[in-house]
Parts: sequence; structure tokens; C-alpha cells
Amino acid sequence: ECDESLVKLYTDHQLETYQWLKDNGVVFADVIEAASGQSVPRVHNVDPADMVRQLQVAALATDKVEVWLQSRARRLLRNEGGRVVGACVERNGEQQEVMARSAVLLASGGFVQDRELIHRFVPQYDNAVFIGGEGNEGDGLRMAWALGADVRDLPYIKGTFGKHPMDEHNHHACLAVYKGAIAVNQDGRRFVDESQSYKLLGDAVMQQTFGVGYQILDQDIMDSGDNQVRILDFTRRLEEGLFVEAQTLEQLARLIEVPEEVLLAEVAAYNDAVRQGQPPEFGRQHLVHHHGQLRTIERPPFYAYPSTAAVFGTYCGVIVDTRLRVLDVFAEPIEGLLAAGEMIGGFHGAAYMTGSALGKAAVFGRLAGARPGTASED
Repeated sequence: ECDESLVKLYTDHQLETYQWLKDNGVVFADVIEAASGQSVPRVHNVDPADMVRQLQVAALATDKVEVWLQSRARRLLRNEGGRVVGACVERNGEQQEVMARSAVLLASGGFVQDRELIHRFVPQYDNAVFIGGEGNEGDGLRMAWALGADVRDLPYIKGTFGKHPMDEHNHHACLAVYKGAIAVNQDGRRFVDESQSYKLLGDAVMQQTFGVGYQILDQDIMDSGDNQVRILDFTRRLEEGLFVEAQTLEQLARLIEVPEEVLLAEVAAYNDAVRQGQPPEFGRQHLVHHHGQLRTIERPPFYAYPSTAAVFGTYCGVIVDTRLRVLDVFAEPIEGLLAAGEMIGGFHGAAYMTGSALGKAAVFGRLAGARPGTASED
């Protein structure tokens, strides 16, 4: 469902962008990880907050960039010919008009903090946990809409599975399922192939009672975590008291208030299938996508991690061409208006690949900024 031309633009420029990020001080993890949907390991982990800080330092060092904080863009400005030439900005309580030299680039993120827009497009996620920048309220999207910009992929907004519903300190998911845990609902039953994309797992858990499930694992799976990768840092979450721990599955079932006999039967059936080399119910064959051999869950103590879906971003928005020009409802460029990052649609389509949101912001943002209005020679 994606725009293949945008995907090609990304792949054509991803390596040079990776090197550019490193040249500007961004540090990537030494280990390349595998994620759902990947035929081979492709994930180059990075601390997103540190990446932004490093790029900000590098940008300010050029003396060509000025950052206005507490300044909110309200409207886009057009000249008599219809070209976008600037923006109306609210700063220090006053309205100011800021004029562009060549083009206006919308890079304001999505609308994860606007519950009305979420309800309008994906009401099934009303009860999800919403995490994202405080400014991700859809401002840029509305400004583009006002000029007739077209949009796509709005129904494909998905949450990320693995967010603890009561944890207010960690904004990252925990994905023990990718190390061999199973996911069960409040009835104690598995409900999904856990090796799928965490976005599809997010869809699945939101269909369960209360929109919550539990990741069930044993000590062997707990020990397989990786404290260098946030979604696999099980030890930290155990120390923070986020895991429910018990010496037996019966005790664990009582603690998380699921039927004991059902949970025992689910784990036993899963373990039997793994030992026999047969896909368990729902067809799971690997830890994550096509990688990793399934593990049994049998060595005490046992753990449960309460999990719901968290919407970190909206992955949809205005339609752009390969020059990153915003297109109107007639598929014609809105002169002087570019967009990059989370607020563009067409790149992810109906799914999402790990890391592609941050990667998309880096690749497309760099292209749009380097050659305003001519991000591609095509």
C-alpha cells in the first residue's frame, strides 16, 4: 500500500544519510539487530534523543540556523500567485510573519497528541496509550489542509505492542515476545503469532478485553534480554517492579487474575509444539519474523509483563512527490511547500518497518533541506 517511488527515494539515499549522521556525531550501536518484517538483520540502533541533540549542536555550529522556542506556526502565507512564501507565527504573545527565502518545509510531526483527530481516523485506538512530542498536535497537517493538500494512509495508524499500561516513566515498549515469550489475554489464552511486527501485535491486543494482554516468559527468556537495546532491557524493568514474578505458573496466573487451568494448558500446548518442531497455534515459527528458534517456557521463576499498545506516531499525512513537494487533491504541487518526516503519507503504507520513522525523518529531511524544492533529480 506504500508509494514505491518514496521507498526508492529512501533506499537510494539511506546509506549516505547514515554516514552523514555519523559524521555529525550520531553514535550507532555496534550490533545490527533483526526486527519483524526483515529478511536479514538491518536495525542500526541509535538513541533518538541523543541523535537530535547531536544534530542540533552541529546545525547551530554552522551559524546558519536560528532556533525559535515557544514560537508556534499558525498559518501558511501565500503570495498573489498562490505560492507559499512564509508562515504566520505566534511568538512572545504576538503575531509575526516569517518569510521564506526559497520554500517552506513542514516537519512538524504527526498528531498523536490530538485525541479528536485520533478518534476521527482510528477510533479503535481511543483507549491506547499515547506517547509522543507534546507539539505533535497536527498543526502542520491542518495548515497544509487549509491549502488543499491531499492526504493518505490515515486508516493505517497503529500502536506499538509492549507498553506497560501503568508505567509513566518508560516511553519504550518491552518486547519479550521477540526473545520467546508468548502473549495471552485476560482469559489466559494466546491470541496472535507473536513473531509479527509489533504494530500488528498492537492491533491484536487492542481487540482483547480491556485492550490489554500479558507477555509470559521464564527465567531463560529473562536472561536472554539485552540491556543495550531498550525494547529488550528486561533487567531494568524487573528492577523497576514492572514484571509480575512467581515461582509457578499457577501462582503467576493468580497474580495477574487469569484462569489458572487455561494458562497452564496454553503454555503446555505451546511447549509441546516447540519440542515437536511444529508451529504452535496461530502459526508462529520463529522468535521474530524469520529469525530465531522458538523456546519453551518451563524454567522458574516465571514472569508476566502487562502490555497494551502505545501510539508513538501517526505514520501518515500529506502526499508528496519525490521532490518532497506537497501535492493538492488534484495531484498538483503546492508551490513553495515541502514536507518531510512523520507528517507525510505514502511511505509506510498499511504497515511499518522498525526504525523507518526516524530513518524517514533523517533521509527526507536532509534531502529537502539540502535542495529545497528539488529533493530528487527525477
